Amino acid sequence: MKITLNKVSKRYNYEWIFRELDYTFQSGKSYALLGPNGSGKSTLLQIIAGNIVPSEGEVIYENKGIKTESENFFRQISFVSPYMELPEEMTFEEVINFHSGFKKFKQNLSTEKIIEHSGLKKSVARQIRFYSSGMKQRAKLTLAILTDTPVLFLDEPTTNLDETSVGWWKKLLQENSENRIVITASNIAREYELCDEQIEVNNWK
Repeated sequence: MKITLNKVSKRYNYEWIFRELDYTFQSGKSYALLGPNGSGKSTLLQIIAGNIVPSEGEVIYENKGIKTESENFFRQISFVSPYMELPEEMTFEEVINFHSGFKKFKQNLSTEKIIEHSGLKKSVARQIRFYSSGMKQRAKLTLAILTDTPVLFLDEPTTNLDETSVGWWKKLLQENSENRIVITASNIAREYELCDEQIEVNNWK
């Protein structure tokens, strides 16, 4: 998989968030989008994911040398962010089964194996609305990381995680990053210390 940013720029009203950003993301590598709060890193992540249209420039997606249209790129990605929610009325087991109807899990993992990886086995029959914020984040990370997609987007992935859960997340990510593009938006060192390349969004102001 290859994602190419060609002179990508974004503005809101008359204020430019970033301008003429050129970059290429390749499978097998992990990248960090860095910058203070309000710098535009989450916006850039959404543009790369195809969820927001740039004000100028283009994002080109290629899978095995074949161009993928931006409107179909969502099939190739997994995405985690603090503002994404899980269906509150479902149990985690039901969420897993619901999710599998849209995208397959890596190595055809069974529901039981996914639950085992999540560390939420004792709470699997509880509705998501009764989960703590940290448990919800674990559930979201488990679904995204274990989904069989060539691209993984992580926006502030350790939000609401305690130190034990941060260690769990790092291990799960390292075990499931091979041959993927992993892009993390963050300003917290523990979230991007494992990334191969760092992109300072402020450099494109």
